[in-house]
Amino acid sequence: MAAKRNCLLGVDIGSSNMKVILLDDQGTVLGSASKEFVTHYPYTNWSEQDPEDWYEALRYCAAEIFDNQKQDRDKLAAVCITAAAHTPVLLDKDDRVLRPAILWTDRRSAAECDELNEKYGDTIFKIAYHRPSPTWTMPQLLWLKKNEPEVFEKTARLMVAKDYLRWRLTGIWDTDIVDAQGTMLYDYEKNEWSRELCAMIGWPMDRLPPVKDSLDVSGPIAARAAKDLKLPEGIPVVIGGSDTANEDYGAGCIEHGQGLFKIATAGNANVMTSKPHPHPLVFNYKQIMPNLWYIAGGTLSGAQVHKWLRDQFFPELLENESEKHNAFAKIDKLAAAIAPGSDGLLFHPYLMGEKTPYMDPFLRGDYLGITIRHTRAHFVRALYEGISFSLLDCKNVYKPLGLDWTEIRLIGGGAKSALWRQILCDVVGQEILVPENTEAAFGTALVAGVGAGIFADAADAIKKSVRIGLRHTPDMKNHERYQKMFELYLASQKLLVDINHRLHAFERGE
Repeated sequence: MAAKRNCLLGVDIGSSNMKVILLDDQGTVLGSASKEFVTHYPYTNWSEQDPEDWYEALRYCAAEIFDNQKQDRDKLAAVCITAAAHTPVLLDKDDRVLRPAILWTDRRSAAECDELNEKYGDTIFKIAYHRPSPTWTMPQLLWLKKNEPEVFEKTARLMVAKDYLRWRLTGIWDTDIVDAQGTMLYDYEKNEWSRELCAMIGWPMDRLPPVKDSLDVSGPIAARAAKDLKLPEGIPVVIGGSDTANEDYGAGCIEHGQGLFKIATAGNANVMTSKPHPHPLVFNYKQIMPNLWYIAGGTLSGAQVHKWLRDQFFPELLENESEKHNAFAKIDKLAAAIAPGSDGLLFHPYLMGEKTPYMDPFLRGDYLGITIRHTRAHFVRALYEGISFSLLDCKNVYKPLGLDWTEIRLIGGGAKSALWRQILCDVVGQEILVPENTEAAFGTALVAGVGAGIFADAADAIKKSVRIGLRHTPDMKNHERYQKMFELYLASQKLLVDINHRLHAFERGE
């Protein structure tokens, strides 16, 4: 008797590694694997990856799950792939990759953004609901036109990361609405590629893929890829969405008003809404759920600032792998002994500038109010509080838009810290729910199941598969204390902007 095909493979091309999860049709994780790949930094403010590394990482992870973990390939029902938006992969007429993929963290196109904003800023915002910044594909393509004209001219097809890897599986060139929006070449209201936006940078329309729904099947795994990856030929590969769209969906955010905090390398404060809300300080994208959008605010501060503190303040915890593995738990224990408010020590976490709500690359981090009584433990707790304040600062942007958060869910590496979870809960003054599975690959596997018909619809997949693992209720006494601290956080930050800019100029020798 043939095996029942009820297993779903979710693939996430992360910022530094690939994560692959195998689920059954009840949302139970059957197997998982990850594989690191290299990010190249050939010049200051550049960040690139080789798309071939993604394919090799998928080959490794598939073998790990189906060979080493002995999962049954014949039960595989569908596959879906996700990745960060905005990451262009350029192919020539012979389908050869012309250059490494430019990542969303790459800042090389700053001058092109200034040019586009000066010439067309209002028009771009009206059509694409955002203003150019180096994250977006449009200014990256303009940079290529100026600096690598041979690549610009030879390009026959534009793909983004997830679409390239899916194309390697199916041979079919397409994208979804979410990643089309992420290129800044898409008309939000007309729901189609924008001839006007493409004309601004001289980009031919025939280099853009067909746009489909995230839940559509792109096509089956082709014979060549099936043989190479040892996956069943003919299995449907669903188009999917960006990593954030899939994360929000996989966390169970499927209704208007549901909010989500993410504390990963950076941080996010997203809220689900029934319609877009164009605003210079937030990002608007289609969600996986039909007729739902997510509005995103982003802070550049998150787990990478936590790692910075560990490396700079606790070098003894890096001396061997055992100590390094338990470092964050030991740091948490120290911080838990400090009272809310860190005895008047305040932290602004802008070590790399900031996005929402300041959109200022020259802001700097600082500890404010240091006294002789403050210990390393105070600095840890103040960091947790400062990053929580920055997330609340993002969340508050939604108030003028009339977007209330009826529920808050929390995902990301920072969600593993019980102390940090409670601090964030106390800072915002609302209950926080933590799903059992918070990986983008988890939501991506669910998208595979919806597209392939394993679930009745997108809501059915969440009902059957998403379970809340933890709940945190705010301590309102601590919340009142944090409200006073947050006022000081905002007031002091406002006063420090000019100093931050002058320090940046000083560092540059100006």
